[in-house]
Amino acid sequence: MRSPSTHRLSPARRWTIVGAVLVGLAAAPSLATPASAAVGGSFHDDLSWFDTGRWHKADGWTNGGMFNAGWRADHVWNNGGVMGLNLDTASCPSGCSGRPYAAGEVRSNDLYSYGRFEVRMKAAPGSGTVTSFFTYTGPSDGQPWDEIDVEILGKNTRQMQTNYFTNGVGGHEKVIDLGFDAAAGYHTYAIEWWNRGTINWFVDGRLVHQENGSRGPLPTHPQRVMMNFWPGTGVDNWLGPFRYGGQRTATYDWVRYTRY
Repeated sequence: MRSPSTHRLSPARRWTIVGAVLVGLAAAPSLATPASAAVGGSFHDDLSWFDTGRWHKADGWTNGGMFNAGWRADHVWNNGGVMGLNLDTASCPSGCSGRPYAAGEVRSNDLYSYGRFEVRMKAAPGSGTVTSFFTYTGPSDGQPWDEIDVEILGKNTRQMQTNYFTNGVGGHEKVIDLGFDAAAGYHTYAIEWWNRGTINWFVDGRLVHQENGSRGPLPTHPQRVMMNFWPGTGVDNWLGPFRYGGQRTATYDWVRYTRY
């Protein structure tokens, strides 16, 4: 989760932020390691209710670094056939390192390997924020940091940013012009992760970007499916400045995974 290549931070500052994010994720309450966490099969979840057999809510900590919010379980809700992630000024249960905002994050219980990861979601607008759908594993799972991202930056919701990390090495950002406002309605975003050496990103069924390893090795470790909505701090050149003007919400209609 770094700034796109068109808005680079200095190398020293960039890697400081990356390290802080990794430390923050690693510091989250202990999750099941690959030895005990299942590698899940295909599923479709319409998110009309919160399935605790498939998901858990982050609660009482922060990912640190550039994240200017602590996670609260009550900032994740299911109603009207969708799941929402709120962002507001509520206090975090354990203080969350003094972060001034609270937000919602959802993680899958199981890890998932090669396949097609899809979500139908509506991003939240507003400078300084990120609406996300991504896969992640790292020290909290007893594995290297691997990650594949779909991120909508609230400063320009007519664009999507893709990225991936392999063993903690990112820097593979790509900004995609969507041709629509991702905050104005629901659209389908997909990550297709192949064991034959490609990652493809789709928007409403249209291929918009591909990585084939030419810019760096692709992830190989099973990962959790994750969704979060958060404000940034110290990364205004990437996300734009965040100014709180009341509660904001990103909403998710359904999530699907097809195992390859």
